This record gives sequence, C-alpha cells and structure tokens, in this order.
Amino acid sequence: MKIAQIAPLIESVPPRFYGGTERVVHYLTEELVAMGHEVTLFASGDSCTSANLIPVVGKCLRMDPQCSNPMSYQVIQLKEVMARADEFDLLHFHTDFLHFPWLEHSNIAHITTLHGRQDLPENMAIYRNFPKERIISISNNQRKPLPAAGWLSTVYHGLPEHLHHTGDGKGGYLAFLGRISPEKGIEQAIEIAIGADLPLKIAAKVDPSEVDYFEHHVKHLLNHPLVDFIGEIGEKEKTDFLGNAKALLFPICWEEPFGMVLIEAMSCGTPVIAYPRGSVPEIIRDGTDGFLVKNPSQAIRAIKWVDQLKRDAIRRNFENRFTANKMATAYIRAYHNVIESTKEKSTHLPLRKSQWNEPFSQELVTKIV
Repeated sequence: MKIAQIAPLIESVPPRFYGGTERVVHYLTEELVAMGHEVTLFASGDSCTSANLIPVVGKCLRMDPQCSNPMSYQVIQLKEVMARADEFDLLHFHTDFLHFPWLEHSNIAHITTLHGRQDLPENMAIYRNFPKERIISISNNQRKPLPAAGWLSTVYHGLPEHLHHTGDGKGGYLAFLGRISPEKGIEQAIEIAIGADLPLKIAAKVDPSEVDYFEHHVKHLLNHPLVDFIGEIGEKEKTDFLGNAKALLFPICWEEPFGMVLIEAMSCGTPVIAYPRGSVPEIIRDGTDGFLVKNPSQAIRAIKWVDQLKRDAIRRNFENRFTANKMATAYIRAYHNVIESTKEKSTHLPLRKSQWNEPFSQELVTKIV
C-alpha cells in the first residue's frame, strides 16, 4: 500500500525531546515501513525516517525563533500533499482539520487522527459542518464532546516493543514525566510526594506558553529537599528514569486524550498512580497496572501498596495492548475500510493533481535552516 503520513511541522519526527503527536507519527511510520508498505512522510527536514521524506521546511518550527505563524507553513505543506495526492492509496493526516475544505467533496481516500483535546466549542462547530470526514480517536473518551464527528474507530497509541525494558524500581523515587502545565498536575504531584515523604524526580518541559505559570506557581515548590527538577529528557533516558522509579505520578486535572507517558511507564513495568480523568481508565487497570485515585490523600495511601504490584504483569499488559505493531495493524484495518468506502463513492468527481498548482518551491526547504 502507498501511504502518505502528514505530520505537524512544529516538531521534528521524531521530536528530540517532548512531542507526543510527532513521536506517534514516527512509530507508526517506521512500523508501516517494516511491514512492507511504501510510506511517504511529509514533515520538517530535520526528521529522521525510513520512509520517503518530503520536507516542507528545513527544521521544525519550534526551533525557528523567526517563525511567528506556523500555520503559514502548514498550508504550504497541504498544497504539496494535494499536488502529490494521486501518488498514494491513502492520505493519513495528523494535522487536525486544516485539510477538510480541500477534500470534503473529493474521492481521494484520506483519514484523520485527532491527537488533542476536543472539548472546545469551535471544534464542535467544525465537526458539525464536516460530518462525513472519517476520524480516528486515540481513546473512546476523546469522542464524547463530538458526537457529530464521523468516527471510524479508536486506535490506541503504541511504542516499539523493545524500546524500553522492565525496571526494578530500586531508585525508590516517584517520577513525573511530561510538561509543566496546570492540567498535568505538577503541583499535586509535588504535594503527593512530600506527603508520602518520598523523593520526586521531575523530567518535564516548560513550554514558552507556560513560563508565567511555572514562575508564579511551580518554581518555588522545587526548592523542597525531596524535589529534583531534571528538565526535559530524551527517549533514550526514559528507560532508566521510569524503570528505576517506584511509581509514576499522573494527577491530571483535565480530560487527557491519551497520555503517552502512561504506556511508557507500563513498558518499563512501572506502576502508575493517576487520577481517573479522560483516557486514563481505558489504559490503566486499577490494582494491576497501578492505582486510580481521586485526590492526594488517596494517592499517598496508594503509594504504600505499589510494591505489591507485579512489574512483569504491567509489562505484559503493555505488550498485549500498546505496541507499535498493534497500533499499525489497527490503522491498516482502518485504511482498507476507508479505501473501500471511497471506491464506492460515485457522486463526486476526484480532485486530481492537474487541478492543483505544482509542488512548492524547494527554496522553502532552505529558508528555515
């Protein structure tokens, strides 16, 4: 099968540090290539892939201080995708709904995975206006705000099976991994660790949009002797960071669409103590993979029981449900479904390459370096 994967340009594929969507696109792309499919990745030029790379910009836009409007380059990327659409059996978008008006009345097989939160009023308006777009959810909970969307299936994220290995938790500390923001619950994590009288290691990104929150609400909490703020870490460092942890804390304050860190911890056999918001109850089996709690007091009590959980069982649950191979296999089923249903359409004319301008100027690739 000839498949186009269209990634956001804000981060490289895979990202050097934090970046959930781009990391998932990378794992999916690599697994599809390993399965023998012919894959083309539309992404930033500093991406690393076994697929055919079509770079729209030289490097990811987050690394370009002069780029104030990333949407400009996403539109250019879409133009390039449409100019090459006839080369593929299916287009797989990971860029929200930007392409909907371009493809609404075409018979070009395409599918969209929604990676972010969907409970915003403007999102509801979008999907009411484009009810026939075939959408993949990353958890069943993610669908709730959008009953009018054209949901096709839920495909959970996956990691390469041998990316991480089971740790022993002998570091004796609690771990927090991700980004510093109110919805991720960093303040609650610190409260839980101090209440449990255990060290807390924080490996997290401070996004530019969250600097004010960090400075006014979090920074002073890092002075506690039990708290160790490490900062952002790369993929290779996660195995030891998570594997040596007694447990991962995930006290989120929002409806998390998925939560990559949950399956990263599971792949290391590390128990998760989490609030049951969003996708969490779909991923974490209470009493087996960790504990679902509702407040810091319950979390502190749960920490006393994490050593009773079997890390090998947590790892097996990851292997049974959340590997990259299982993710790719589920997407292949969805691809075939969309391709077959697209063939059956007969009321719309296809959008062919001749209807679009030529591919973008290669000068754009060197403009952002």
